Amino acid sequence: MKRTPIAAPPCVRARLQSCGKAGFCALVLVASLRIAAAQPVPLPPGTTTDDQEQKQQTTDPLGDVESAIEEKNYTMAAARLELFLSAHPQDARALFDRGYVEDAQGHTDAAQDWYLKAVAADPKQFEAHVALGLLFASKGDSQDDQAAREQLYTAVQLEPNPPNPAAKAHADRVLARLVRSSDPTGARDALVDALKLTPETPADTLLAAEIAEAAGNGDIAEQEYRKAIDADPNSSDATAGLAHLLIDQKRYSDAQPIVEAALRRDPADPALNAQLAAILNAEGKQADALAVLEKLHNLEPASRAVTSMLADAAFQAGNLDEADALDQQLLAQSPNDPALLDERGHILIRQRRYVEAIAVFRKAVVARPDDADAWSGIAFADSETHLYQDELVALSTRSKYAEENPASLFLWATAYDNLHQSKAAVGYYQRFLAAAQGKFPDQEWQAKHRLAALAK
Repeated sequence: MKRTPIAAPPCVRARLQSCGKAGFCALVLVASLRIAAAQPVPLPPGTTTDDQEQKQQTTDPLGDVESAIEEKNYTMAAARLELFLSAHPQDARALFDRGYVEDAQGHTDAAQDWYLKAVAADPKQFEAHVALGLLFASKGDSQDDQAAREQLYTAVQLEPNPPNPAAKAHADRVLARLVRSSDPTGARDALVDALKLTPETPADTLLAAEIAEAAGNGDIAEQEYRKAIDADPNSSDATAGLAHLLIDQKRYSDAQPIVEAALRRDPADPALNAQLAAILNAEGKQADALAVLEKLHNLEPASRAVTSMLADAAFQAGNLDEADALDQQLLAQSPNDPALLDERGHILIRQRRYVEAIAVFRKAVVARPDDADAWSGIAFADSETHLYQDELVALSTRSKYAEENPASLFLWATAYDNLHQSKAAVGYYQRFLAAAQGKFPDQEWQAKHRLAALAK
């Protein structure tokens, strides 16, 4: 029944995923695609200006619409597009422009509908597939991420019309960034395709490092992270990425100076502070880790990840009252969170507040009936309050969801022993001794003495 050790929160890696840090903005990219798609066909040499205007009106009926879009006059553009689409409902370019008008105003659901109509009208329209991919990716849940991947995988197989190598390369980069964890090989191939069209950027180097890390190629990832840091020593993303890699590899002495140097430049950076706390905790410096996390909590008092890490550190340092106060702060926002309830239950057990612990653990198993950790907590607290029959029920329920271990076997044995069911107690004491293998000397001494007593 150990509380999960503190570790750097997801925000450390999430920061590397942000649109701005990655060097692209979805709407800017969509705008560039729309402008490229709207370029008029060059006119013959010698054509007069009046002829050019007349020719453009004849060959480019959407020219005035797209001029209105350029001027951000979306009301006029929408009205003209509605009129045009009433006569040309399957015009893919107009449908794409209509989606862009909604996208630019933040009307993502309407934009999605128009982009989908554009794709239906012309399945090979590169621009609409990219726009949909970016729109789905911006929503952030797993179902939309899958839809984003599908759209972008389709887009990178197509060509912009007219040709636009920069837009094609950008689509490859977006795809690579989106799938770097779920499909590192596909991400690598997409990045390689992008680099065939446009020069490498520092963001590409960082992305290559992340792809290599996700693929399990630690040496290549480290090389790319260090290359990114050499190119920009002040890059907090590259520093955080390298530190994360080294921490995962348990190379704490290598990670610590990198993180500390970055913190001298940016002492308030939450991700770097979280990483330093994780390093110090792993090195057994719980008091130092606690101090760093208290500083971080002061910087970001509303961050659930930081508050949870501080609660973990306080628990491990033996500051149970502080840990309990922090967990209650989190539970006030999420009163039925099984993980938080488990954590508070373990604090109450450490404080010998067993009746309260049972109530908290029982709330956890209502929220998640297969919570084996909570059932273990209930069994232990029942044992300490001499509720041995209840303890057996808790242990029996736990056994449906988790394998027996030395701790659970010892609880079984002592419960049966206290209920004077000697045969069952002997069996579980023997199983406990076979599993313990010298790792629980106090309990093993007790088990041996009880076996001797029960044998008489």
